[in-house]
Amino acid sequence: MGKSLDALESAASHAPVDQVDFYTQALKVSAEFREDYKARLNVVKSSQMPFERSPQGLIKHIINERMDTKECCLDMYQQFLPPGKASGKHRHLSEEVFYVVEGSGYDLHWDVRFDCNHEMDFSWEEEPKRFDWKQGDFVYIPPYCMHKHFNADPNNEARIIVINSRIVKAMGFDWIEQIEAAEGY
Repeated sequence: MGKSLDALESAASHAPVDQVDFYTQALKVSAEFREDYKARLNVVKSSQMPFERSPQGLIKHIINERMDTKECCLDMYQQFLPPGKASGKHRHLSEEVFYVVEGSGYDLHWDVRFDCNHEMDFSWEEEPKRFDWKQGDFVYIPPYCMHKHFNADPNNEARIIVINSRIVKAMGFDWIEQIEAAEGY
């Protein structure tokens, strides 16, 4: 009679394979990160927050993974919506929240439909949902929901603080797509 399944499993587990030092390398990388982390910014001054004219519109980065800050999980930026104008239209796999610092307007959200019968299949609602907002409001945008911000005031700028998580990116879901650029980009 042949070897038992347990013996076969044991033999397969101990079969010769290439040797690596992944764990040892991870220890070294972690030690280097912890040393580097000590020198990162605890406080980010306004003068250290760069502006960017992006497909999403004019933004001022508060926290970004490319900035030398201690924050490792969130990206935050201030978005400026000119009078009567809108941001670009985009979607990303992370949730998004924003706080209205100044102004009033509305968002259009096209909810995602998802099916994973044999492969991932995404589609978006044809008609968006509208969400009105004003100074002091907090707005939630679900994962992969296509969305666009509109300033409803034809005379004054609107400003929002946008917050996204970097965690899903680290998990391999770095999915961000610009569907339409903001006017003037």
